[in-house]
Amino acid sequence: MTQNALFTLATAPLTIALFVLPQASILEVASALDPLRNANRHLGDEGYRWRVVTPDGAPVPLTCGISLPSSGPLSHAAGADALIVIAGYRLAEVATRPLIRDLRRIAPRFQLVGGIDAAPWVMARAGLLDGYRATVHWEDLEDLAAAHPHIDVVPDRYVIDRNRATIGGAAAATDFMLHLIRARHGAALARQVAASFLATVRRGSEPQIAPTGQDPALDPRVARAVALMEAGIDTPERIATIARAVSLSPRRLETLFRDSFGLTPGAYALSLRLAAARRMLTDTSHPLSEIALRTGFSSPATLGRAFRSRFGRPPGSLRG
Repeated sequence: MTQNALFTLATAPLTIALFVLPQASILEVASALDPLRNANRHLGDEGYRWRVVTPDGAPVPLTCGISLPSSGPLSHAAGADALIVIAGYRLAEVATRPLIRDLRRIAPRFQLVGGIDAAPWVMARAGLLDGYRATVHWEDLEDLAAAHPHIDVVPDRYVIDRNRATIGGAAAATDFMLHLIRARHGAALARQVAASFLATVRRGSEPQIAPTGQDPALDPRVARAVALMEAGIDTPERIATIARAVSLSPRRLETLFRDSFGLTPGAYALSLRLAAARRMLTDTSHPLSEIALRTGFSSPATLGRAFRSRFGRPPGSLRG
């Protein structure tokens, strides 16, 4: 993780402009702003300042149905030290060509430009991540790497590379802000802020999702089996093969899965693959044939039958 001058001990206030796109998550906005507010509370001073800007300067609709007030359009971010973009769903609609153009034009005015959740996609389309190391929400890692080969895409919680920062999601946004607070005001303040939210300070290099094997609620053998299923979404293993890999008989593995999930191992593995297919249908423009291939189905028709059986509707119904 290559540092930026903003991440050094300082006494001068730091101003951050949040550029919030429609259909972003309120949790991501709060995860970015509340640690700064809490840091000011503990400091007894205004060490951090912020403003919210939106594409047209109007209140922006979030995924929960609430509209977030704005202090103005993107041009009102000028004068801030850092610009952090927050994006979530429906990027094809909200990340318009004029928005990309304006972001590209204004980016050089800031010491740091960052993006949370799907926002690294927006930054990438603006050419702001070419030659940089970056991350994005774990569901988009593979697609971002394929679409933008000039970006070194990694599965970290957050990445700081020179004058760019990319952040995988809401929890990682808190991690990033705690790192910023620690860098500017010391470890003691960062721990105080983390304690206020019952959070822990996590490194950016940690994975976005804890391995299933670390779930204390699961039998370790079930956890290992689930991890194998998750790793093999596109090339699913036979249940007997998974059972052998975790040193269990298929019958014993089935008993443990029924106890843990109320499902057989096969049904659980299928649910993982169908959930992945559903995400791709709603969040990407991949053709059905590619989605079938990437979720371990032999053909679009096979995926379609399984999808209709599980969700009561054909895959194509999720697309306009």
